[in-house]
Amino acid sequence: MAGINETASLLQQSGEVAGVVAFALSGALAAVRKNMDIVGIVLLAVATALGGGIIRDLIIGNTPPNAFTEMKYPVAALCAAAVVCVWQPPSNRMTKWSLEVTDAIGLGLFAVTGTVIAHEWGMSAPGAALLGMTTCIGGGVIRDMLSGQIPTVLQPSQHLYAIPALACAATVAALLRYTDYQPWMGLACAVIAIALRLGSLRFGWHGPQPWYMRRQNADPID
Repeated sequence: MAGINETASLLQQSGEVAGVVAFALSGALAAVRKNMDIVGIVLLAVATALGGGIIRDLIIGNTPPNAFTEMKYPVAALCAAAVVCVWQPPSNRMTKWSLEVTDAIGLGLFAVTGTVIAHEWGMSAPGAALLGMTTCIGGGVIRDMLSGQIPTVLQPSQHLYAIPALACAATVAALLRYTDYQPWMGLACAVIAIALRLGSLRFGWHGPQPWYMRRQNADPID
């Protein structure tokens, strides 16, 4: 268990950077799918990678946000964007698959690190969970808006996205509040959230639908 904790602790310490890289890749790949130039790729990569963390830091009062004081974050985002600029995926399907995987990884990592950071700044368990979710969906919302589409988290036909994020963040917040939190717990929560997101894409899982959508599905002809 000690070895697992050491590994998980190392991963958690680097989780913020890993989340930045994952979301930067998803932003850059989204720009590629929209046929943007290099400026568009870099802009979407940086905005996606740093947007959620900036929103979180402003809410908890950590100003200026880490994105502007810790240069490792923008540098990591720029490096990820540079990789996408020179990488030539063999097909649009490969680009779409890569976007979904990197987005899922960023979702899980940021749900954990965002919640832990909010807890360390004195937020209550519910507040920390909400900020954890905000950290991991905020960048994606900014990415989708800049690329001219309805944010993924708001699309009625979208597969599970906010639900895994909130479930992961809420679990981590509860563990921080009521248990002797260990790094492997956060790592396990991140892995489960990533698996849920990817599983929903593979098997078509959706969240509960409101009554009007069920009516439309049952009677598509007006």
